[in-house]
Amino acid sequence: MPDKRIIAVVGATGAQGGGLARAILNDPKGGFTVRALTRNTAGPKAEALAKLGAQVVEADLDDEASLERAFQDASAAFCVTNFWEHLSPEREFAQAGKLARAAKAAGIQHVIWSTLEDTRKWVPLDDSRMPTLMGKYKVPHFDAKGEADRHFVDAGVPVTFLLTSFYWDNFIHFGMGPRKGPDGRLCIAFPMGDRKLPGIAAEDIGKCAYGIFRSGPEFIGKTVGVAGEHLSGAEMAAALSRAMDAEVVYQDMDPEAFRNLGFPGAQDLGNMFQFNRDFAGDFCKARSLELARRLNPSLQTFDAWLEANKSRIPIG
Repeated sequence: MPDKRIIAVVGATGAQGGGLARAILNDPKGGFTVRALTRNTAGPKAEALAKLGAQVVEADLDDEASLERAFQDASAAFCVTNFWEHLSPEREFAQAGKLARAAKAAGIQHVIWSTLEDTRKWVPLDDSRMPTLMGKYKVPHFDAKGEADRHFVDAGVPVTFLLTSFYWDNFIHFGMGPRKGPDGRLCIAFPMGDRKLPGIAAEDIGKCAYGIFRSGPEFIGKTVGVAGEHLSGAEMAAALSRAMDAEVVYQDMDPEAFRNLGFPGAQDLGNMFQFNRDFAGDFCKARSLELARRLNPSLQTFDAWLEANKSRIPIG
């Protein structure tokens, strides 16, 4: 319908953007339509969105002109970057700047920027509690996003800062699923001690973003944190045990041991878990379960997510 307002969705074939695109497309009476931004308009995910009714356009986060073209005539934009695609905080920071300037040039009336905390505000670079990485970061994939918040402020775009949480989908895609230990028991292991970690289904982040857009100007200029539940490692293991009908135990790790696991990003994630553990009070407080459910009434609990996804979780 021509009177529907266009939401330009960056990363529409990814986790967060895909969740938002599907939320809009599944609400034909919501007054919005989707413009899905992707580098590969011929890919299967892009084609699936097109079949659902999305307008699919080509854009590249490293090409500011392509973003400005893709934002033209849109009333709102969801902006996200993917650190794990290239592992470069500098590139991510630069991409955020391009997004902010393109949104300003196109006259976007409401931007949601998917962000995270700049952990250096809690753990300065000279703080020896955790190592400094790449010379100027504590948690690179957090810090670059948090520092990039200022791009949107400096550009003068009406922005909502959306603080995301640990993806439960990491148990499927990021190698964090249960593995058999030396004693034969299944375990999940990360350095959180007994502190709680805010987590969420990636799909629900997009649905929460849609709730923000549906709320009009209410959240412009504000920071909104979302999570499905705040759970300890032991609580997650118990939920996995129930879902998989097999005992899964939680094994706490020393952050340094996690940093030394050797896979790409291990140091970053080791610092991330340590930050989440050491500042769990602040991290959980910033992510309201009540607000997330208000924005997304179908918000999943971990048990509900597991019931739908348990068969997809690999056993190591």
